[in-house]
Amino acid sequence: MTEMRLQRALARAGVASRRAAEKLIEDGQVKVDGKPAVLGMKVDPDRQRITVGRKAVKTQDRRWLAFHKPLGVVTTASDEEGRRTVLDFIPNPAALTYVGRLDVMTTGLLILTTDGEAVHRLTHPKYRIPRRYTALVHGRPTAEIAALAREKTVIDGRAVVPTDVRVRPGKEGRSILDLTLEEGRNRIVRRWCEAIGLKVERLARLSYGPIRLGDLAPGRYRPLTPREEAALYKAVHLTPEGAETGPAERASGKRPRHTSRSMK
Repeated sequence: MTEMRLQRALARAGVASRRAAEKLIEDGQVKVDGKPAVLGMKVDPDRQRITVGRKAVKTQDRRWLAFHKPLGVVTTASDEEGRRTVLDFIPNPAALTYVGRLDVMTTGLLILTTDGEAVHRLTHPKYRIPRRYTALVHGRPTAEIAALAREKTVIDGRAVVPTDVRVRPGKEGRSILDLTLEEGRNRIVRRWCEAIGLKVERLARLSYGPIRLGDLAPGRYRPLTPREEAALYKAVHLTPEGAETGPAERASGKRPRHTSRSMK
């Protein structure tokens, strides 16, 4: 493994996010080869012994997976109610964490990785990573939904601004709503729908940044391709080795479209 900044190594090992790792170093809780660590120092995790408190930090091979979360499965490592979790579907899930939680009733794409710093960036609003969803809704006519989607909707004092909204008629008075958001507040799609008078019957995430669900079956997972991994790192201004890069193109590769139209 090549040298990297210590806080990056801690994040890659799943100890903490980069910022939290910096705090651990500043507080004197981290040692490298038995000596107090200094913020910003470079380390080779394969050759040097890194400890936090009295616990040795074990490096993890970088791992990225795309998982199709089924209905009723919880996005957590363990569940007090005994429900199946996303990690129950993955062999050897040690150090894996998820990118952007999906609630128990939402299905679709969930990215899993061992790279804690990448998770922090992919979920941080600064990087404006697009998430695309599709929902089956009812409560208003299709044309009215399209009109309401163009209006400003504020939730918890902040506007929700979809970059793309498309509405088309469904069956029996329902509508199919496709929308893209660049934020991941808790249950934000459902709350946005509720705010404009809609009830969500089904909700699925189809993509996260450059990664798409495709035809992956519910409950199945696949490794990301090297090209997909590179695209994710590019979206958050990192190289796979942890080096900072300059401003990158948006993860979708396109400028946002602030449009909302009814498709018939």
